[in-house]
Amino acid sequence: MSSLFSRAPASRQCRSYLLQQFRPPKRTYSSSRDAGGVPPTVQRPTRFSKYSRRLGYLALGGGALYAWDRYYNASAIRRNLRTLQTCAMITIDYKLNFTPGKSEQIPELHERVAERMYNLLTSNGGLYIKIGQAIGANAAMLPKPMQVKFASLFDDAPQIPYSVVRDVFIKELGRPPSGPDGVFEVFEETAVASASIAQVHKAKTWDGEWVAVKVQKPDVGVQMEWDLGAYRAVMWMFENWAFDLPVYFIVDFVSEHLRQELDFINEANNAMQTAEFVRNEPSLRDRVHIPKVYPEYSTAKVMVAEWIEGVRLSDKAGIYKLMGEHEPHYNVNNLELNPMSATAMVAPSPQDAALVSTGYAFPEKPLKGGVKAIMQTMVELFSAQMFSWGWVHCDPHPGNIIVRPSPSNPTRPQLVLIDHGLYVRVPEDFKRQWVQLWRGMLAGDYKAVEEITKQWGMGLPDLVASFTLMKPTFLKRGRKPRPVDQLERPRKQLSQYEMSVLMKRKLKEFLSDTDRMPKVLIFLIRNMRMVQGNNQSFGSPVNRIKITGDWASRSLFARRDLPLGMRVREWWHHVVFRMIMFSLDLAFWRSNFVRWVYEVRDWVLGKEGGVRKGGFEEDLERQMRLMAKDTLGVEVGEQAFSG
Repeated sequence: MSSLFSRAPASRQCRSYLLQQFRPPKRTYSSSRDAGGVPPTVQRPTRFSKYSRRLGYLALGGGALYAWDRYYNASAIRRNLRTLQTCAMITIDYKLNFTPGKSEQIPELHERVAERMYNLLTSNGGLYIKIGQAIGANAAMLPKPMQVKFASLFDDAPQIPYSVVRDVFIKELGRPPSGPDGVFEVFEETAVASASIAQVHKAKTWDGEWVAVKVQKPDVGVQMEWDLGAYRAVMWMFENWAFDLPVYFIVDFVSEHLRQELDFINEANNAMQTAEFVRNEPSLRDRVHIPKVYPEYSTAKVMVAEWIEGVRLSDKAGIYKLMGEHEPHYNVNNLELNPMSATAMVAPSPQDAALVSTGYAFPEKPLKGGVKAIMQTMVELFSAQMFSWGWVHCDPHPGNIIVRPSPSNPTRPQLVLIDHGLYVRVPEDFKRQWVQLWRGMLAGDYKAVEEITKQWGMGLPDLVASFTLMKPTFLKRGRKPRPVDQLERPRKQLSQYEMSVLMKRKLKEFLSDTDRMPKVLIFLIRNMRMVQGNNQSFGSPVNRIKITGDWASRSLFARRDLPLGMRVREWWHHVVFRMIMFSLDLAFWRSNFVRWVYEVRDWVLGKEGGVRKGGFEEDLERQMRLMAKDTLGVEVGEQAFSG
């Protein structure tokens, strides 16, 4: 017991210590009155000061995030927020205003949406321009305001300073562009052309060769995945919330090829592969040239190619001068003045200006063959890519085609194809179906076309044929096909809302099973539309459909790997096909004859350089616009089918 009581003082000391530790702090008095004994109140921060502090922390964090995004993330987050905001506004606008009661206001709705989309694409730049151009190349099915806006979407951007270009070179090649230890003996610091993704400089190698140097802008690589993520979200939103149309199915395929387009090693390989195909094709070997690539100077962000002097196909006056022909004078619907022209459809890539000298010295004598020789080579080249090589250049706009005298025969023109960033490979099974589809379309064989389109998960074989050929095609179903002239007969006038609903219903029938649809078809049709536009812009000197169809038909029996019996059978099919194609020749000759009659009339009346009527492609385009309105309820602007 004594030992127990002896511990009491220590226990009291412990309790006293704990009380001191947990006792509330002494109150301080702010005035003599408080010190006089009046119980004071504890001062707490006001609501204003509390929220001000929080707002300050939020502003500080937001500022830090903004600075990081701008200086280290190429403003990718800000661009995505702008994208989501714009698309949310478009979705809400459609949900509120796309109703039967507001039918007459739908054109104004389309105007607002077109303006918002155009502002978004031009503000964000980079891959957004590429995506917008892909949409623009197939703008015929969009409302007319969008057709006009996407047609004016040019890929032009300020140059990055030489200091940034130098940093790219040191990072990629370990040396500056020029100087004693530079990659090149001469490197022009000012770019000859600049687009949203890259810019091009002219340089001279230490071996004395002039080259075009394409340099990727550093921001593009940072922004790519953010942009593709936003593209995915937007397409999902448009399919599930806004328009209820099957558009999301192409996202993965398009994204994959856009990534490839930013890899300049891939572009260099594409160019070398195409050059090999051309060398192995006797009919094109001397008429087509692919600029030499310098792999030793090329990386994922820098590509060096042969410098070529010539005339761009987009320079119509220069082409006519080179070929010794007079440039025709068009009426008010002139392709050059129309915003939907092939030349205006897609702005030239940065290589275009790099490979074309502004001070080009024209040969003393015009080249032989006229514009027709150029168009013949162009259509044959892209037909060979689709049906023989299975290796298709997907961006053949007029800025990517250069014309120069052929080195092997300086009196004849040679086409130089540039910008090899975007290609698609055509699988063998699809290639055979593609040939069968062309044969069926041009023969008007409904069953043959339906058999292929069903395998591809697509409905409306007539529509498939029409938009593939870019000509109204009514296939036979055991009865006489409907004449094209019937399209011009007056029909019941649909309201704007009814036309939009009809278009949506038809497009859903058209894309009945998107999982089975060959995605490569998207790029093939894009290619053909641009080829059509190039031909149309020069007055349709060649029968594009016949040349393409003929190449498609003979591509099978010309294959050496087929058994002899199959080759004989394919040869017989080709002979029958050529007989059917004679009717298309008659239509082409008739169109040219009518145009010649108008020219003779103008000459007789003394109207030199007067109004010139459209050619074969213009006739087809007019019929396609009538068919689109009659079948789909789509009001298509003039030249929307010009590619």
